Amino acid sequence: MSEKICELPKEYKPSEQEKFVNEFQREYFRRKLVSWKENLLLNNNSVIKHLQEEGKTCADAIDRASTETDLTYELRTKERATKLVAKIDAALAKIKNGTYGYCEETGDPISLKRLEARPIATLSLAAQERHEKQERSQKDD
Repeated sequence: MSEKICELPKEYKPSEQEKFVNEFQREYFRRKLVSWKENLLLNNNSVIKHLQEEGKTCADAIDRASTETDLTYELRTKERATKLVAKIDAALAKIKNGTYGYCEETGDPISLKRLEARPIATLSLAAQERHEKQERSQKDD
């Protein structure tokens, strides 16, 4: 997948006291993103197998309707995972090119708390809130 940046100390957790997005933080988030991506891909593969198996067995109309509802849900889940994988790949590319952890809108650092909660974040909390507020106001128009 992505190449390793450095050896992390055992039990490492990013800290506000460190230089922002230092090599340990980059490696920490790289590992977190790679693990997340691997889990998503693994789950996607099992969904695909399940979809293939489910499509073959439909005894009556009620079973078929139930199966179609389940398949629709699973397809939506797979589609969402595919979009997440693309965002993870984008975050891994940012780690590689040195732009990870900085807001795309303002260029300010994204807080470590936010990155910990959402390692694919591209906007600082303030920028994300402005963006969501703007979206809501456009929906109301």
